Amino acid sequence: MGKGDGQRPADDKPRFFGRRRGKTLRRTAVGLMETMLPRLAITPPGQGCPALDPVALFPRPIQAVWLEVGFGGGEHVVAQAGLHPEIGLIGCEPFNNGIASLLGHLANSEIDSVRIFPDDVRQLLPAFPQASIGRVFVLFPDPWPKKRHAERRFIGRDNLDALARVMADGAELRVASDDPVYQQWAAEQLRAHPDFTEIQVTSDRAALPADWPATRYEQKCLAGRDPVFFRFARRNRD
Repeated sequence: MGKGDGQRPADDKPRFFGRRRGKTLRRTAVGLMETMLPRLAITPPGQGCPALDPVALFPRPIQAVWLEVGFGGGEHVVAQAGLHPEIGLIGCEPFNNGIASLLGHLANSEIDSVRIFPDDVRQLLPAFPQASIGRVFVLFPDPWPKKRHAERRFIGRDNLDALARVMADGAELRVASDDPVYQQWAAEQLRAHPDFTEIQVTSDRAALPADWPATRYEQKCLAGRDPVFFRFARRNRD
Protein backbone atom coordinates (compact mmCIF):
# COMPACT_ATOMS: atom_id res chain seq x y z
CA MET A 1 0.00 0.00 0.00
CA GLY A 2 1.80 3.08 -1.18
CA LYS A 3 1.45 6.27 0.80
CA GLY A 4 3.80 8.82 -0.79
CA ASP A 5 5.43 11.81 0.85
CA GLY A 6 4.54 15.47 1.24
CA GLN A 7 6.62 16.87 -1.62
CA ARG A 8 4.74 18.63 -4.42
CA PRO A 9 5.65 18.42 -8.13
CA ALA A 10 4.90 21.14 -10.65
CA ASP A 11 1.21 20.21 -11.05
CA ASP A 12 0.71 20.68 -7.29
CA LYS A 13 -0.36 17.07 -6.71
CA PRO A 14 1.39 15.17 -3.91
CA ARG A 15 4.30 13.15 -5.22
CA PHE A 16 3.50 9.45 -4.99
CA PHE A 17 6.17 6.76 -4.50
CA GLY A 18 4.17 3.54 -4.15
CA ARG A 19 3.06 1.04 -6.79
CA ARG A 20 0.03 1.66 -8.97
CA ARG A 21 0.03 -1.58 -10.95
CA GLY A 22 1.01 -5.18 -10.25
CA LYS A 23 0.25 -8.45 -12.05
CA THR A 24 -1.97 -8.32 -15.11
CA LEU A 25 -5.60 -8.37 -14.03
CA ARG A 26 -7.80 -11.31 -14.96
CA ARG A 27 -10.67 -10.74 -17.37
CA THR A 28 -13.26 -10.73 -14.58
CA ALA A 29 -11.30 -8.12 -12.64
CA VAL A 30 -10.91 -5.97 -15.74
CA GLY A 31 -14.67 -6.14 -16.22
CA LEU A 32 -15.27 -4.96 -12.66
CA MET A 33 -12.83 -2.10 -13.11
CA GLU A 34 -14.67 -1.04 -16.28
CA THR A 35 -18.26 -1.46 -15.09
CA MET A 36 -18.40 -1.41 -11.29
CA LEU A 37 -15.66 1.06 -10.35
CA PRO A 38 -17.24 4.03 -12.18
CA ARG A 39 -20.39 3.58 -10.06
CA LEU A 40 -18.45 3.54 -6.79
CA ALA A 41 -15.53 5.86 -7.51
CA ILE A 42 -15.28 9.30 -5.91
CA THR A 43 -14.17 12.22 -8.04
CA PRO A 44 -12.92 15.15 -5.95
CA PRO A 45 -14.20 18.56 -7.01
CA GLY A 46 -11.90 20.75 -9.03
CA GLN A 47 -10.83 24.26 -8.21
CA GLY A 48 -13.79 26.56 -7.68
CA CYS A 49 -16.21 23.65 -7.12
CA PRO A 50 -18.01 23.02 -3.83
CA ALA A 51 -16.42 20.71 -1.30
CA LEU A 52 -17.59 17.12 -1.13
CA ASP A 53 -20.27 16.15 1.38
CA PRO A 54 -19.16 12.63 2.43
CA VAL A 55 -22.64 11.63 3.61
CA ALA A 56 -24.13 12.50 0.21
CA LEU A 57 -21.86 9.98 -1.51
CA PHE A 58 -24.00 7.08 -0.32
CA PRO A 59 -27.37 5.91 -1.67
CA ARG A 60 -29.15 5.78 1.70
CA PRO A 61 -29.01 7.61 5.04
CA ILE A 62 -25.96 6.78 7.14
CA GLN A 63 -24.91 7.78 10.64
CA ALA A 64 -21.25 8.61 9.94
CA VAL A 65 -18.48 8.22 7.37
CA TRP A 66 -15.26 6.30 8.01
CA LEU A 67 -12.11 6.42 5.90
CA GLU A 68 -9.50 3.74 5.21
CA VAL A 69 -6.15 4.91 3.83
CA GLY A 70 -4.53 2.26 1.63
CA PHE A 71 -6.98 -0.64 1.89
CA GLY A 72 -4.76 -3.30 0.29
CA GLY A 73 -7.02 -6.13 -0.85
CA GLY A 74 -10.10 -4.54 0.66
CA GLU A 75 -10.90 -7.25 3.18
CA HIS A 76 -10.91 -4.85 6.11
CA VAL A 77 -13.21 -2.37 4.33
CA VAL A 78 -15.70 -5.15 3.57
CA ALA A 79 -15.50 -6.51 7.11
CA GLN A 80 -16.17 -3.07 8.61
CA ALA A 81 -19.08 -2.54 6.23
CA GLY A 82 -20.56 -5.84 7.37
CA LEU A 83 -20.06 -5.05 11.05
CA HIS A 84 -21.41 -1.50 10.74
CA PRO A 85 -24.12 -1.26 8.05
CA GLU A 86 -25.11 2.13 9.47
CA ILE A 87 -21.70 3.57 8.49
CA GLY A 88 -20.49 4.77 5.09
CA LEU A 89 -16.99 3.49 4.27
CA ILE A 90 -14.60 5.30 1.93
CA GLY A 91 -11.57 3.30 0.88
CA CYS A 92 -8.58 5.01 -0.74
CA GLU A 93 -6.05 2.94 -2.71
CA PRO A 94 -3.88 3.84 -5.74
CA PHE A 95 -2.89 0.20 -6.46
CA ASN A 96 -5.00 -1.20 -9.30
CA ASN A 97 -4.82 -4.79 -8.15
CA GLY A 98 -6.03 -3.85 -4.68
CA ILE A 99 -8.94 -1.89 -6.16
CA ALA A 100 -9.90 -4.88 -8.30
CA SER A 101 -9.73 -7.13 -5.22
CA LEU A 102 -12.11 -4.90 -3.27
CA LEU A 103 -14.50 -4.78 -6.22
CA GLY A 104 -14.50 -8.56 -6.32
CA HIS A 105 -15.48 -8.72 -2.65
CA LEU A 106 -18.24 -6.17 -3.13
CA ALA A 107 -19.58 -7.84 -6.28
CA ASN A 108 -20.24 -11.00 -4.27
CA SER A 109 -22.08 -9.17 -1.49
CA GLU A 110 -25.11 -6.97 -0.92
CA ILE A 111 -23.02 -4.17 0.61
CA ASP A 112 -24.03 -0.71 -0.65
CA SER A 113 -22.15 1.42 1.89
CA VAL A 114 -18.67 1.48 0.31
CA ARG A 115 -17.22 4.11 -1.98
CA ILE A 116 -13.73 4.09 -3.50
CA PHE A 117 -11.18 6.78 -4.19
CA PRO A 118 -8.76 5.05 -6.61
CA ASP A 119 -5.82 7.33 -5.94
CA ASP A 120 -3.69 8.97 -3.24
CA VAL A 121 -5.86 9.98 -0.26
CA ARG A 122 -3.99 13.27 0.01
CA GLN A 123 -5.78 14.41 -3.14
CA LEU A 124 -9.15 13.74 -1.51
CA LEU A 125 -8.72 15.07 2.03
CA PRO A 126 -8.81 18.79 1.07
CA ALA A 127 -12.29 18.27 -0.43
CA PHE A 128 -13.82 17.10 2.84
CA PRO A 129 -15.43 19.59 5.23
CA GLN A 130 -13.96 20.05 8.67
CA ALA A 131 -14.98 17.42 11.23
CA SER A 132 -16.80 15.28 8.64
CA ILE A 133 -15.09 11.90 9.18
CA GLY A 134 -15.92 9.69 12.15
CA ARG A 135 -13.03 7.20 12.05
CA VAL A 136 -9.81 6.67 10.09
CA PHE A 137 -7.82 3.48 9.46
CA VAL A 138 -4.16 3.39 8.37
CA LEU A 139 -3.29 -0.29 8.54
CA PHE A 140 0.15 -1.62 7.61
CA PRO A 141 1.23 1.27 5.38
CA ASP A 142 4.48 1.16 3.43
CA PRO A 143 7.11 1.43 6.20
CA TRP A 144 9.83 3.17 4.19
CA PRO A 145 12.37 1.94 6.79
CA LYS A 146 15.41 3.74 5.40
CA LYS A 147 16.20 6.95 7.24
CA ARG A 148 16.44 8.97 4.02
CA HIS A 149 12.87 7.92 3.17
CA ALA A 150 11.35 8.91 6.50
CA GLU A 151 9.39 11.80 4.96
CA ARG A 152 7.55 9.31 2.74
CA ARG A 153 5.88 7.63 5.73
CA PHE A 154 2.20 8.44 5.83
CA ILE A 155 2.02 8.93 9.59
CA GLY A 156 3.75 12.28 9.86
CA ARG A 157 2.96 15.85 10.84
CA ASP A 158 1.55 17.06 7.52
CA ASN A 159 -0.79 14.11 7.00
CA LEU A 160 -1.83 14.09 10.65
CA ASP A 161 -2.68 17.79 10.31
CA ALA A 162 -4.87 16.95 7.30
CA LEU A 163 -6.57 14.07 9.12
CA ALA A 164 -7.13 16.18 12.25
CA ARG A 165 -8.93 18.79 10.16
CA VAL A 166 -11.44 16.36 8.68
CA MET A 167 -11.94 14.14 11.74
CA ALA A 168 -14.83 14.86 14.10
CA ASP A 169 -14.14 15.53 17.77
CA GLY A 170 -13.52 12.20 19.48
CA ALA A 171 -13.10 10.35 16.17
CA GLU A 172 -10.74 7.40 16.39
CA LEU A 173 -7.56 6.94 14.34
CA ARG A 174 -6.46 3.31 14.10
CA VAL A 175 -2.93 2.56 12.89
CA ALA A 176 -1.07 -0.75 12.68
CA SER A 177 2.42 -1.76 11.59
CA ASP A 178 4.67 -4.80 11.82
CA ASP A 179 7.83 -2.85 11.02
CA PRO A 180 9.88 -1.92 14.15
CA VAL A 181 11.17 1.31 12.59
CA TYR A 182 7.66 2.39 11.63
CA GLN A 183 6.27 1.38 15.01
CA GLN A 184 8.69 3.69 16.80
CA TRP A 185 8.14 6.44 14.25
CA ALA A 186 4.33 6.23 14.46
CA ALA A 187 4.40 6.29 18.25
CA GLU A 188 6.57 9.40 18.24
CA GLN A 189 4.53 11.21 15.59
CA LEU A 190 1.13 10.40 17.10
CA ARG A 191 2.11 11.23 20.67
CA ALA A 192 3.70 14.51 19.60
CA HIS A 193 0.70 15.77 17.65
CA PRO A 194 -1.38 18.27 19.63
CA ASP A 195 -4.72 17.23 18.07
CA PHE A 196 -4.56 13.56 19.05
CA THR A 197 -4.67 11.79 22.39
CA GLU A 198 -3.66 8.20 23.06
CA ILE A 199 -6.31 5.57 23.73
CA GLN A 200 -4.28 2.39 23.41
CA VAL A 201 -0.96 1.13 22.04
CA THR A 202 -0.56 -2.63 22.19
CA SER A 203 0.88 -5.71 20.50
CA ASP A 204 -1.82 -7.90 22.06
CA ARG A 205 -4.49 -8.46 19.43
CA ALA A 206 -6.82 -9.93 22.05
CA ALA A 207 -6.88 -6.52 23.76
CA LEU A 208 -8.28 -4.76 20.67
CA PRO A 209 -11.94 -3.85 20.18
CA ALA A 210 -14.10 -6.62 18.74
CA ASP A 211 -14.63 -4.60 15.56
CA TRP A 212 -10.95 -4.63 14.55
CA PRO A 213 -10.75 -7.55 12.09
CA ALA A 214 -7.35 -8.66 10.86
CA THR A 215 -6.22 -7.56 7.42
CA ARG A 216 -4.99 -10.09 4.87
CA TYR A 217 -1.47 -8.72 5.33
CA GLU A 218 -1.63 -9.26 9.07
CA GLN A 219 -2.98 -12.80 8.67
CA LYS A 220 -0.17 -13.78 6.33
CA CYS A 221 2.50 -12.46 8.72
CA LEU A 222 4.71 -11.71 5.75
CA ALA A 223 7.67 -10.44 7.75
CA GLY A 224 7.31 -12.80 10.71
CA ARG A 225 7.11 -9.87 13.12
CA ASP A 226 4.54 -8.91 15.74
CA PRO A 227 2.31 -5.99 14.79
CA VAL A 228 1.75 -3.02 17.07
CA PHE A 229 -1.73 -1.50 17.08
CA PHE A 230 -2.33 2.19 17.81
CA ARG A 231 -5.62 3.80 18.82
CA PHE A 232 -5.69 7.59 19.08
CA ALA A 233 -8.64 9.98 19.33
CA ARG A 234 -9.11 13.39 17.78
CA ARG A 235 -9.10 15.90 20.65
CA ASN A 236 -12.13 18.12 21.06
CA ARG A 237 -11.81 21.48 19.38
CA ASP A 238 -11.93 24.54 21.63
